[in-house]
Amino acid sequence: QVQLVESGGGSVQAGGSLRLSCAFSGDIFRGYTMHWYRQATGKQRELVASITRDSDTNYAAFVKGRFTISRDGPRKTVYLQMNSLRPEDTAVYYCNAERTIGYPGTFWGQGTQVTVSS
Repeated sequence: QVQLVESGGGSVQAGGSLRLSCAFSGDIFRGYTMHWYRQATGKQRELVASITRDSDTNYAAFVKGRFTISRDGPRKTVYLQMNSLRPEDTAVYYCNAERTIGYPGTFWGQGTQVTVSS
């Protein structure tokens, strides 16, 4: 069973930076596309960034140029570097693993809170 453990959230002032980490275990990491989602209070969960097993990346328009997603195969970890943070980036950030080899499956982490103050 895949397990995802996020870390790195916290409180920061606008303009600051944070790096989120998501540690993957329980299967072959390379077989998964990894995503970061976020959910602000009272809003729907939204996709922030994605990275394929070949490290192709995609970003939501609202983070493009500010956030960078990356993955480390040997460490089985995916990162989200967040720069130039804004108050509207405040949310719980979730790591998601989408299996792309074999039978389909998707797994979620428990989430990590990011709070950006003005």
